[in-house]
Amino acid sequence: MKNGSKQKKPHCIALFSGGLDSALAILLMLKQDIEVTALTFMTHFGCDLGDRSSCGGNPYPAAEKFGFNVKLMHLGQKFVDIVENPQYGRGKNMNVCVDCRILMLTEAKEFLELTNADFIITGEVMGQRPMSQVKNKLNLTIKKAGLKGKLLRPLSAKLLPPTEAELSGLVDREQLEGISGRGRHRQLEMAKEFGLDNYPSPASGCLLTDRGYSNRLRDLLEHTGKLTFDDLNLLRLGRHFRLDDQTKLIIGRNENENKLLDFHRRDHHYRIEALDCGSPVTLLIGNASEENLNKATSLTVRYSSARDNALVTVSVTGPDVDRTIAFSPGAHELSESLQPVR
Repeated sequence: MKNGSKQKKPHCIALFSGGLDSALAILLMLKQDIEVTALTFMTHFGCDLGDRSSCGGNPYPAAEKFGFNVKLMHLGQKFVDIVENPQYGRGKNMNVCVDCRILMLTEAKEFLELTNADFIITGEVMGQRPMSQVKNKLNLTIKKAGLKGKLLRPLSAKLLPPTEAELSGLVDREQLEGISGRGRHRQLEMAKEFGLDNYPSPASGCLLTDRGYSNRLRDLLEHTGKLTFDDLNLLRLGRHFRLDDQTKLIIGRNENENKLLDFHRRDHHYRIEALDCGSPVTLLIGNASEENLNKATSLTVRYSSARDNALVTVSVTGPDVDRTIAFSPGAHELSESLQPVR
């Protein structure tokens, strides 16, 4: 449908990760002279602007190049709640893709109504992701988010029933795509046609799909049952060791992680560091018994540059401890059987 000069320009809300597929979905709308407001959602699980993955690419370069607006929205506690208890299960690791998609679409629907936009688009491709982008799950997310007829998936539109925007003529269905599966040949062709470059790789940036992170998260949930933002800030850092049901250690792997562990340290954490050598910062969280403090000290020295010294000076500070001790690595085998949560 041609828009006359006095007609309202069609307006869509896009879920925009910063990745290739969502960018192409937006460009297909811009090609039809449809206004786009892109929503980039952030969480505590890797979807942030500093991540070069498809789940967390920087949205601004493409927005500035092609002329659409981006609004950042943090899902905060709402997303933490579904990670703790997803209604539709988990993927291979701790990913909650279906619940995540429903939450994002629900938030987008509220924004749609607030701005009086016409419809919502996503960069989803049928069959690309086995948990969330198969037909029954695509239909489920529409139903649960209350978006029947309002959600357009431009990259696979020709394989799906027409939406209200297509039926009414706001969108020309013939200019949309019919892509399916995990291959990206057509997307790469489109990127070249549109002049889209500098997009991230297709690997997921969500930490919930990472095996090591997922194991640490699973361990945390098994022993606490509840996630706090303090816990999540620390979960991305260091080597994690489980000492007992109430106690864990986090040991920095490099200078940057040491600084971040100090930054995220709280009053109830115990801090251990070997002095006068290259040493990790270790945080003990939980039961600071003498046995656990000795294990923490032994592990700290094990990962320090003084691991082979006859005697190492170690600093231990915490709520009820502030001491410097002389530690003999050779006299303690407390840490030998302890392995990181991987």
